[in-house]
Amino acid sequence: MLVTSEALPLAKTGGLGDAVSGLTRALRDAHVDATIFMPAYESAMDAACDLVQVAELPGLIGGDATVWAGWVADSEIPVLLLRNDDLYMRPGNPYLDERGKEFPDNGIRFAALAQATKRISVADTPIRVPHVVHAHDWHAALAPLYLHAAGAKRPKTVLTIHNLAFQGLFPMRLADDLGIPHAYRGSDGAEFWGNLSFMKAGLRYADRLTTVSASYAREILTPQFGHGLDGVLRERAHELHAIPNGIDTEVWDPGSDPFLPEHFTVLDMRGKVRNKLEMQRAFGLPTDPEAPLLAMGSRLTSQKMADLAVEVFPSLLAAHPRLQIAVLGCGEPAIEESMRALARRHPRHVGVHIGYDEARGHLLHAGADMLLHGSRFEPFGLTPIYSMRYGTVPIASRVGGLADSIVGLPADPEAEVGTATGILFDGDTTADMLAAVERALETFAQPQRWSAMQKNGMTTHFGWEASAAQYVELYRMLAPVAPVGAPMVAPRPEAASAPVAATMRKRA
Repeated sequence: MLVTSEALPLAKTGGLGDAVSGLTRALRDAHVDATIFMPAYESAMDAACDLVQVAELPGLIGGDATVWAGWVADSEIPVLLLRNDDLYMRPGNPYLDERGKEFPDNGIRFAALAQATKRISVADTPIRVPHVVHAHDWHAALAPLYLHAAGAKRPKTVLTIHNLAFQGLFPMRLADDLGIPHAYRGSDGAEFWGNLSFMKAGLRYADRLTTVSASYAREILTPQFGHGLDGVLRERAHELHAIPNGIDTEVWDPGSDPFLPEHFTVLDMRGKVRNKLEMQRAFGLPTDPEAPLLAMGSRLTSQKMADLAVEVFPSLLAAHPRLQIAVLGCGEPAIEESMRALARRHPRHVGVHIGYDEARGHLLHAGADMLLHGSRFEPFGLTPIYSMRYGTVPIASRVGGLADSIVGLPADPEAEVGTATGILFDGDTTADMLAAVERALETFAQPQRWSAMQKNGMTTHFGWEASAAQYVELYRMLAPVAPVGAPMVAPRPEAASAPVAATMRKRA
């Protein structure tokens, strides 16, 4: 049972939603009965089908709740949804209200998800008990604590760290409301500088820990990247596994992507020009197939170096009169406004869309020539992988998963491209970022070298199969005896007698 706050298309604010849904599909393709468990947001209820109530949870944190079972629409992924309309049926996204402010009861909302996980896991509901509870990020990280406090030997628990910077910190006085025993509130438990840390609870009490790239696994053991939890992680380093994320290569396929006006492949790139023209129109830019088009699609935050990008873009525009820049994302209000102001000053060269929609995101990767993805830390970095898949060359920081997944172009401008798939830069100054984009523009002016980098990226495999196999081995190590039984979610009627391999999802 994969416990999460997001899963595409039920709810998504970033890479977590893509990662959970992609992993679940890959696990099911590997004959694992993998089920997603998450809150019943309005978007989740809308995106699921064949929903039926399967359990009642009276007295749950935050109020009485029910559990609904169903399937992700147009897929063979089963889902369990925790329904408490007072907690989850709200305007905004899973964490923020419509004004962009955090919900003041987020501690209650996600503790309820963790407590519901515990109650399912100790057979307090009619739902079949899972062999492994796989919690994702701080939103689900209390589940291992609740199971440990209940003395449960089964199921075993895994916590995946998708981003250690987000820890779920709340006042310690909330611990009484959340039912956290006093023995778990100390510095050797969930306490973090006087607060209650959901993430630290998971790091302390999960049976195994994973994170999403080898470089990030090493980085979070250091004070620079450990966000105050590096000591806890060093104590458990022997139980920390680095299993990289993948991407859904059917969803992200320029040869069949339904969001694109024209498809293309590494063997026939002509369709990428049509996508570039459509992207220019979508961002209010003049249609010019020869103009270098730089995209930035990420959260507009200091973590993603959006603050540097705002300073770098004017210098680039002054030096390169034909350069176009398209920005897609949202984040810190001050950075959002700076991006809007830049677009107002340079309406023929800068297009900004604050927010996110899936269609525009796919078009951005397909239409841009290059993608700027600076980051002060990056656990994995899905966006540059999408860009490589679509022949868009990433310009990225040499940190975390970015350093693992992107092969940097040699610094010597006369050197062969070789296996390079992008341009990596060190440091976090405007000069560092500016120099990297300048290198990209110089290479863009050399069509043969640029084409070689595009093809290298498009032919690199980033599917989930190898990573899913590592998770399967981890699950088997934790729960070596997993008797066959009824699935957690009843099969769909039309697929009731079909084996897993025969019920793989079919996508338009």
